[in-house]
Amino acid sequence: MPLELLTVPCLSDNYAFLLHDAGTGRTALVDAPEAAPIRRALDAHGWRLSDILLTHHHDDHVAGVAELRDGARVIGARADAHRLPPLDLEVAPGDPLEVLGAKVEVIDVPGHTLGHVAFHFPQDHMAFTADSLMALGCGRLFEGTADQMWDSLRKLRDLPGQTLICSGHEYTETNARFALTIEPDNQALRDRAAAIARARAEGRPTVPSHLSEERATNPFLRADMPELQRAAGLEGHSAVQVFAEIRSRKDRF
Repeated sequence: MPLELLTVPCLSDNYAFLLHDAGTGRTALVDAPEAAPIRRALDAHGWRLSDILLTHHHDDHVAGVAELRDGARVIGARADAHRLPPLDLEVAPGDPLEVLGAKVEVIDVPGHTLGHVAFHFPQDHMAFTADSLMALGCGRLFEGTADQMWDSLRKLRDLPGQTLICSGHEYTETNARFALTIEPDNQALRDRAAAIARARAEGRPTVPSHLSEERATNPFLRADMPELQRAAGLEGHSAVQVFAEIRSRKDRF
């Protein structure tokens, strides 16, 4: 039986994600920006947390852990354990991990922070990427380098196209406006930007998104593609140089 996914808006623009296994009644949480809305969602469904997975140490992803853990197993990156809430299970890429009876792949995705990880549930075609790969964007390079983030994004880009990308923020409308400054003639991007504007006008979330549409429209995943390099005036540059320039432009946007 596939896992049920529930997207929970938190703070001003964060998302947390609840995964529920109807067969066992167990529920997992990915990131905990604040406790109250997550608790309301759990209570509304009659669910109780068995696991909490943490992608990185920033407060807007972990602040609710202490209030929510109540016996749940807290899982996070071994490399970042010193600055995450206390972990019951420290994991690293390649470690075997099972959550709700499902195999989970831990992917090292430094760039936004050095200890950032993503959690890929291959059987359910979901990846929890937080502030690494985002809907039509990627996280700022607070700790890592452009080389690291580009390598992280390529790892995520190589997942199956049907993968749902469950990212950490509702930044998509602004990201779309920026992406159109890079590839204004990308018809798939123009269509997606229009759909995003309609969704936000109606108060609907734009997260999660499918990896296939990120590949077609997200400029940060397309830095090695000749059509983007031409559109951005960056022909003849390496993919890392193109990515770094696009990220720099976004920082100033």
